Amino acid sequence: MQRTRASRSRHAIPAITAAAAAACLLSGAADPGRQAASCPTAPSDSFWHAPVDGLPVHPGSDRYVASIGAAEPLHPDFGSGLVEGRPFGIPITVSDTTVPESEVTFDYPEESDPTGYRIPPNARVENGPASDGDRHVLVWDRDRCMSYELFDAERQGGNAWHAGSGAIFDLRSNALRPDGWTSADAAGLAILPGLVRYDEAAGGRIDHAIRITVPRSDQNYLWPARHQAGAAADSSLPPMGLRLRLKSSVDTSQLAPQAKAVAEALKKYGAIVADNGSPWYITGEESPRWDNAQLDGLKNFKGSDFEAVDASGLQQSPDSGAVAPQ
Repeated sequence: MQRTRASRSRHAIPAITAAAAAACLLSGAADPGRQAASCPTAPSDSFWHAPVDGLPVHPGSDRYVASIGAAEPLHPDFGSGLVEGRPFGIPITVSDTTVPESEVTFDYPEESDPTGYRIPPNARVENGPASDGDRHVLVWDRDRCMSYELFDAERQGGNAWHAGSGAIFDLRSNALRPDGWTSADAAGLAILPGLVRYDEAAGGRIDHAIRITVPRSDQNYLWPARHQAGAAADSSLPPMGLRLRLKSSVDTSQLAPQAKAVAEALKKYGAIVADNGSPWYITGEESPRWDNAQLDGLKNFKGSDFEAVDASGLQQSPDSGAVAPQ
């Protein structure tokens, strides 16, 4: 299944009560140190946390890089402030309290988790409530250690939402989605674990792979991806789930701290092809605390500074995201 945006009328978002607004924290709003400590975004043995700096180069690396764009710059698709009047990055709504179960309907119900979502009424939508883009909604439920993720989400009023597709991830589990199923991302993976978060970058250490988009992908997918949205059956195009890494020879010593943390993560943990989009766009959380001037240093890298990685040796089981003992 290749997802397309549905054409629907927009619904007004009613005002929420102060009590409802207090039911969740927006990422970066308070006690940021608790986020990773109380509920990590992926198990320690997950593919998200697996180093790839020592793995072999994929035999198709050159053609993959060429098809994404060897001369195209790396682009941090997140930061502070507004771009064209809208915030950018994917916002994380952090929930630490009990939120009632939400009613969610889908354009693609056959590949979406039907129930169990707990979306706070003030959950933020990617690029703002008036956006006509991907409109992701991510809720990090730290009480249950779950991530509720919606694509093309729109609040219908009250506790009801409509979305193109959706998925619920137990952040303590390495279970993958059923083979062939999408999620809120084309690759069928969770989005939350692959976002660059401000707190970890500011702390100088990002210990996971990063979500990345490519302009066109193959009609194939590699573990741990579960779904494809390919433009063609073309082996020169990167498949969903492909791991890319910044080459070890690339000099990152002159980068400002926030950018350096990202670049070092791209060397050690790499990036995972998770959706179609602009070339070399890596995804992070929307936060007013980002220093865009620091992040701009990442734009000096280009596609030719990357290589594809053969990560097949990490797989322990096709239906699990846990990596094999190394």
